[in-house]
Amino acid sequence: MQFNSWIFPLFFAVVYAGYLGLGRSRYRLQNVWLLAASYLFYGYWDPRFLALLGLSTVVDYVIGGRLAASDDERVRKRLVTLSVVVNLGILGSFKYFDFFVDSTAALLETLGFQVHLPTLRVLLPVGISFYTFQTLSYTIDVYRRRMPATKDFFGFALFVAFFPQLVAGPIERAARLLPQIERPRDVTATKVQEGVWLLVWGYFKKTVIADRAALVANPMFDGSWETLTGLEPFTAVLAFTIHIYCDFSGYSDIARGLAKLMGFEFLLNFRLPYFATGPSDFWGRWHVSLSTWLRDYLYIPLGGNRGSRFTTYRNMFLVMALGGLWHGAAWPYILWGSYHGVLLVLERVWADARG
Repeated sequence: MQFNSWIFPLFFAVVYAGYLGLGRSRYRLQNVWLLAASYLFYGYWDPRFLALLGLSTVVDYVIGGRLAASDDERVRKRLVTLSVVVNLGILGSFKYFDFFVDSTAALLETLGFQVHLPTLRVLLPVGISFYTFQTLSYTIDVYRRRMPATKDFFGFALFVAFFPQLVAGPIERAARLLPQIERPRDVTATKVQEGVWLLVWGYFKKTVIADRAALVANPMFDGSWETLTGLEPFTAVLAFTIHIYCDFSGYSDIARGLAKLMGFEFLLNFRLPYFATGPSDFWGRWHVSLSTWLRDYLYIPLGGNRGSRFTTYRNMFLVMALGGLWHGAAWPYILWGSYHGVLLVLERVWADARG
């Protein structure tokens, strides 16, 4: 989504003035105001995809209520399965369908078959990976009875669509963000000061460091590696490393700053990951909201480390490979995730061998 340099500050200024004007005592009206602003923010890019955002919201709100009301375990399993199927079905159709079709066609062609498989060739909705995981955290946690179902539809809709973190995270859990939405927020001088600092620091990392590092890395990666000499390959990798961290963490800081200005607290998504002492430590510091989501909703349900060592290694590798696929529908992302899966497995093998 492309906002002109002056539109987003103006947008937020209007939203913030209205938010403060409604006052702490009318926090439910504040929620409706923020929900309208969030849908305007998302619809500015392409209003057609507001329907998908609304569909995920309605489906999971209804399913969450029925999960809380039912004591029949078979019914509850069917309900949570329906939530998973609907959400991952939408995500898969828009993000992964063409990738798997193209990959299957390429495989069949290498085997000597000429095929013409149907593809969708649709535009990928911005932020769909983030809000899909966010809504799933709600229905799964209600199913596990780790949180009650909400009866506040507008509050739940705001949880799904809240504009500071809608398109780039962090992936907030319902158990963490919904209680903040469903009670009055205090906009204190301390929070405003912290929020402004995070905004300034996030924009600095994004526009000054990340964008400048990209000017160094992109020409080298766009060209042929065979033409690079001397320290150029190292320079390209180093510049991209700086770019990807400052770009992503900068966006996360901006989201946290905007939230603080309105009295909300978001998860710290990056914890100095380049100071990590190993692969597992790195993933405890990098994109924390995703790594903990994968741990709690994929790794542990697969069995985690409760089975044999081989099962644990398999689970670690599968989760990281799927984490790579979450980042993008392309084989380089899967290979990247698989590479980190291998690193985590080797680290665990070494730890197990040492006793």
